[in-house]
Amino acid sequence: MANNLRFQVVEEAFKKRALDVKAPAERPSEYFGKYVFNKQKMYKYLPSDTYDKMIDVMDNGARLDRSIADAVADGMKKWAMEMGVTHYTHWFQPLTEGTAEKHDAFVEHDGKGGMIEKFSGKLLVQQEPDASSFPNGGIRNTFEARGYSAWDPTSPVFIIDDTLCIPTIFIAYTGEALDYKAPLLRALHAVGKAATDVCQYFYDDVQKVQVNLGWEQEYFLVDEGLYSARPDLMLTGRTLMGHESAKNQQMDDHYFGTIPDRVQAFMKDLEIQALELAIPVKTRHNEVAPNQFELAPIFEECNLAVDHNMLLMSLMKKVARNHGFRVLLHEKPFDGINGSGKHNNWSLSANNGVLLHAPGKTPEENLRFVTFIVETLMAVHKHNGLLKASIMSATNAHRLGGNEAPPAIISSFLGTQLTELLDHIEQSDKNELFNLKGKQGMEIDIPQIPDLIVDNTDRNRTSPFAFTGNRFEFRAPGSTANCASAMIALNAAMAEALNSFKERVDALIAKGESKISAILDVLRDDIKTCKPIRFDGNGYSEEWVKEAARRGLDVEKSCPVIFEHYLDESSVKMFESTKVMNHKELEARNEVKWEMYVKTVQIEARVLGDLAMNHIIPVATHYQSKLIKNVQGMKDVFSVEKAERLSIRNMKLIEEIAERTEKIEQLVEELTEARKVANRIENIHQRAIVYHDTVCPHMEAIRNEADKLELIVEDGLWTLPKYRELLFIR
Repeated sequence: MANNLRFQVVEEAFKKRALDVKAPAERPSEYFGKYVFNKQKMYKYLPSDTYDKMIDVMDNGARLDRSIADAVADGMKKWAMEMGVTHYTHWFQPLTEGTAEKHDAFVEHDGKGGMIEKFSGKLLVQQEPDASSFPNGGIRNTFEARGYSAWDPTSPVFIIDDTLCIPTIFIAYTGEALDYKAPLLRALHAVGKAATDVCQYFYDDVQKVQVNLGWEQEYFLVDEGLYSARPDLMLTGRTLMGHESAKNQQMDDHYFGTIPDRVQAFMKDLEIQALELAIPVKTRHNEVAPNQFELAPIFEECNLAVDHNMLLMSLMKKVARNHGFRVLLHEKPFDGINGSGKHNNWSLSANNGVLLHAPGKTPEENLRFVTFIVETLMAVHKHNGLLKASIMSATNAHRLGGNEAPPAIISSFLGTQLTELLDHIEQSDKNELFNLKGKQGMEIDIPQIPDLIVDNTDRNRTSPFAFTGNRFEFRAPGSTANCASAMIALNAAMAEALNSFKERVDALIAKGESKISAILDVLRDDIKTCKPIRFDGNGYSEEWVKEAARRGLDVEKSCPVIFEHYLDESSVKMFESTKVMNHKELEARNEVKWEMYVKTVQIEARVLGDLAMNHIIPVATHYQSKLIKNVQGMKDVFSVEKAERLSIRNMKLIEEIAERTEKIEQLVEELTEARKVANRIENIHQRAIVYHDTVCPHMEAIRNEADKLELIVEDGLWTLPKYRELLFIR
């Protein structure tokens, strides 16, 4: 029965075919933003004076005048209803790593016994979701439910199905942020102001600095039928057991390989719907592991990019189901192969068009370039533990340091040329300007091939924070994460570093030093200070772990302990000085992080215990019974001596199954007891640490025994789809 059931599931999954995807007749540029209330639609549907005020808010950061809210709401409602919309929702990002929404219809009583379609500025600007039912770290009690969502006019509203979605922040009645967007907006404001002030040393025309983000979203696809036959995938997002396939990624044949037809159809459908929502998706390809893929957009302003990534993850799940797939966004859904990350390509750009992390064409511009590089390194060096905490989670902990993922030690790769330049400035006693080599030509000894243009830096895939020519690539965030978590910490740290830099430069200028001399003096000190964060070697090596510890970098591996960095004195001071988060908000977020860690591991442990006792052991003992019958049958057919000789292998298997099932039963009992002990700990911080130290090791031990049994038990009896079936799409 088990044999027929499992193979029926596999066969049905492989029979599925991709849906036909009808691309819009227009080119992407013509339907881009179809379901977004962008500037073009604002111009059409808003009064001219209202439009001008909205553009000032969006482009220049002006405060929203609530007096125009009714006119904006009326224009939005008119456009939305023309698009078939009947409801609206405040769309926000609570501390669940997902999004939240409550839909209301465009209807009110007309006072005559009927209904009218109505949407006021009051409803657009502010709503009141329950603030006690979302993770809040104790800021709100169950009986204190009031919280507010408030419209973020810098991120355009959009339509999903029949609902107008309004991006908002989410705060408590007492004013504390209960989401990711509010502190992100504060961090972007802080770094924008600090960077603008520093830019004044180099440019007279810079009035604004913008943070850019280009995320790269990695993910796995599995057939929906196979997914449904794996309770661990359904309930935890990853396989809690499963022996690696004989063939996985060792041949390197999947990376950048031909995209399977069914996957191509899914990608095409996803891209069309994403572009209609103004998500500027551009790149798609096979990733390193089988069934792993990547999608990446064109760079955008950071706040909008975060919103688009959250929207895309939701869209991916919906589109995948239409194609007979399930999307796995877990950082490590399969053991032993590449995990999934969300690389955050981060940069700063001024309103005069200058990328602040890009080399310039003049010595003065190159001084600007070095200034922003060094102060970025200062931010990362001073807060390397905090940056690690910002990307750490119970799920991402499985990925970091494995296969293609960077290690759980934050360091920065610069490349040979930039490293040599910083070393030269550090060692020089002259305050002189300098030139940088641009991209160089490389002649290929093949007549038909043109010369290649070689970048001035190489890449280091083991670096968590690598410089890549005109930006830094923060490679450590996990695939399920809200990008805002890493961006809040990084931008706040950068704001603090730039503020400190300007304060020290201004002090030297006040003492009579020239501007160039003062800048170089401060840079020289900072280059020496942040030198420990620079590492261009192999981040996977054991030698680096020892070297990083010697340099004073954070090498902690325990997820609950790493979270403590949010409450370091230096972290609290940084967040408060930049007005990104106060001490109460930081404490609350850490409570949420510890609680989410405990719940994640708790669910996994319960699912694993159930699978072990109700799937693995029954299947193994059933096979063991068949072997015992075989041995007994041998004695009826052959002589005692020959039967014993022919049954040697089966006897060994019978004994091994008995030992491993006994071990699993013992480990499951110990796992259950470890959870009970941990659950009695009242302090959530200590409970999370105990879960990490005692519950997780038992889970690994159970997995080891179960995976060994998978290799022993007859294939037809094994009820759970195996890696070789999950990882290869036909």
